Amino acid sequence: MRSKGVLHTDTEILVPFFDVDTMNVVWHGHYVKYLEVARCALLDKIGHNYDAMVASGYAWPVIDLQLRYVRGAVFGQKLNVRASLVEWENRLKINYLISDLATGERLTRAVSVQVAVDMSSREMQLASPKVFTDAVERVLQ
Repeated sequence: MRSKGVLHTDTEILVPFFDVDTMNVVWHGHYVKYLEVARCALLDKIGHNYDAMVASGYAWPVIDLQLRYVRGAVFGQKLNVRASLVEWENRLKINYLISDLATGERLTRAVSVQVAVDMSSREMQLASPKVFTDAVERVLQ
């Protein structure tokens, strides 16, 4: 069973014309962009977004990304993209659910995993930096 996470945020996306193919369906690669928008909203909610990550001396590259497409989104459709924080102590793992905003119908599920990399040494960290885990803990209180 997929974890619902300890913290989540919902982001509304209106599918633009330039994201669809000739069948009026969102091209599969654009879903990654929708996930990124939701991930940024979640990091803002935590109070430790990408600017704060860089300022703290760490980059957080995506090392794993999985998507499962159930039904294609179409031009003009309003989507809800839920990003849920699942893990943060050793890596940043986020579960996503993309659904139709009006009906709640599930369209896509996804998971992303990121790890902290010390920007000065380029070494991957085996645990998330304290500055990040402290930010998460503050929001969870």
